[in-house]
Amino acid sequence: MSVFLRSAEESRIQGITYHLVPRAVWDSQRHSPEYLPEAFPVDGFIHCTNGLDELINVANPYYADDPREFVVLALEVTRISAPVRYDDPHQGFPHIYGPLNTDAVVQQTSVERSGEGTFVTIAG
Repeated sequence: MSVFLRSAEESRIQGITYHLVPRAVWDSQRHSPEYLPEAFPVDGFIHCTNGLDELINVANPYYADDPREFVVLALEVTRISAPVRYDDPHQGFPHIYGPLNTDAVVQQTSVERSGEGTFVTIAG
C-alpha cells in the first residue's frame, strides 16, 4: 500500500493523514521522540490534511508566501499517541491535540513549488 494517497476519502479510509512542515523545522526535531510545529503554542493542536490533493489546496492560501522548503509527513493515524479529532464535518482535516510522537511518521516526501512560491505537486 502506498502511503501517498491523492483523495481525502481514500486517505481517511486507509488511516493516513498528512502534515506540511518547513524542512528545517522537521529536521531539527525528527530524531526526537516528539515533534511540535511552530504554530502549536498559538493553535493548541497540529494541523493535518487527508489527501494530497486537498493538502495542495490548503497549502497555497496559507504558506505560498513562506519561502522555506517544505516537506510532507505521512502519518499513520492509529500510531499517533495524542488525541486525534476531526473538527470539520467532512472529516478531511484531523487535528492532533498534543505533541506528535515521531514514530507515527511512516514516510516523508518533498513538495514542488513554482518560482512564485505556489505549491504545485507533492512527490510520492
